[in-house]
Amino acid sequence: MAYLILSNGQVFEGLRIGAPVDRVGELVFTTGMEGYLETLTDPSYYGQIVTHSFPLIGNYGVIEEDFEGKSALFGYIVREICHKPSNFRSQYALNEYLVRAGIPGLCGVDTREIVRLTREEGVMNALICDEVPKDLSFLGAYQVKNAVPSVTCGEKRHFPAEGKERYRAALLDYGAKRNIIRSLQKRGCAVTVWPSDTKAETILADDPDGVMLSNGPGDPKENTACIAEIRKLLGKKPVFGICLGHQLTALALGGDTVKLKYGHRGGNQPVKDLQTGRTWITSQNHGYAVVADSLKGKGIETFVNANDGSCEGMAYPDLHCFTVQFHPEACAGPQDTAFLFDRFLDMMGGNSHA
Repeated sequence: MAYLILSNGQVFEGLRIGAPVDRVGELVFTTGMEGYLETLTDPSYYGQIVTHSFPLIGNYGVIEEDFEGKSALFGYIVREICHKPSNFRSQYALNEYLVRAGIPGLCGVDTREIVRLTREEGVMNALICDEVPKDLSFLGAYQVKNAVPSVTCGEKRHFPAEGKERYRAALLDYGAKRNIIRSLQKRGCAVTVWPSDTKAETILADDPDGVMLSNGPGDPKENTACIAEIRKLLGKKPVFGICLGHQLTALALGGDTVKLKYGHRGGNQPVKDLQTGRTWITSQNHGYAVVADSLKGKGIETFVNANDGSCEGMAYPDLHCFTVQFHPEACAGPQDTAFLFDRFLDMMGGNSHA
């Protein structure tokens, strides 16, 4: 037996899966019915213990080709884990991956109750352990810190375009998912991936046709150096920001961000396009949101979350820049938002709209 202990004192008993280590993290939940491999390998989960609301996880095994990056989450909670996957692409079972990646977890717990508690009380800290400590005061003190430096790439990397090269894009890696690179490559973009601490002058000296600001983990306000470099890039090249890149751009322009009660995580988040009135089903993973009102006179709000009204996109036409909170590379719905990459290419080609 092992335990998940919440910072409010509630204890859930379950069975150990994954690595046999104790770990503290920020407890969050995701509502995706599939995509557990993408969740496990998304660097944006750095410092967090992830709970799946869907009860059975692991039934199609582990396919390394589908990984989005190196796993960064701190713990994994599921109702039931499948030890004998059925999928012709499967390479091995999910629990083996958790052990290899050093991720501790629990199964056999009431994930429905954990999700309900998180929705009602908000995100809280938690501990995965074998024995319940007498003193839990340390749980409340935990904070996700140094998230972006912990997941960014160590050096510059180059990825060639598929087919004929149309444009050269610079991607600032704050914890980038691999499908952002693939989405650009298949549209004819050669992609240079830069570490998060790269100076704006270095990127501009390489003379890309456009700059992408990636997703990533943690509190956006913690990344003061990144924000300062983004400020130098804006207006110099077309810029497209996703998730954390969306938040950092807002902060670079003097806007504000706020921590959400329990965030948006999963592949079924409805987002309304304020220009067309159409609602898109999107994939999301974030705990912070841009305060659109803080950018009045500087940007235009383009998308809002249909559930809670939070900001999901901004456009800055004078700076040839636009950003979104959701993941257009994730293909969440049958009519997904991958067209935003085409919009970015239009900007690199000289189209002034954002």
